[in-house]
Amino acid sequence: MNIYSVKRWFSRAGELVNEFYNAPYRSAIARAKRDEDDLFMLLVYSEIMGVPNPAAYYTLELQPLMLERFHEWHKRMGMEHSPLDHFRCC
Repeated sequence: MNIYSVKRWFSRAGELVNEFYNAPYRSAIARAKRDEDDLFMLLVYSEIMGVPNPAAYYTLELQPLMLERFHEWHKRMGMEHSPLDHFRCC
């Protein structure tokens, strides 16, 4: 065995150990990220839905970027159709 194959073996073993320890937390991390994204989406579109938002000026420019994910967000929040009167996505 040369030094490169030993390094490669330890590198692969390290990756496997990392996967083993991180696997139980992967779903919890994904759920937390989804909840954070949902809150962010609510902040971006709250002014349009009638909820006062003190940061509306700063989030206004983010709305075009978030439109791609708007449909899946309102479905996940339990709204059958788009809550925005002037924007129909379904």
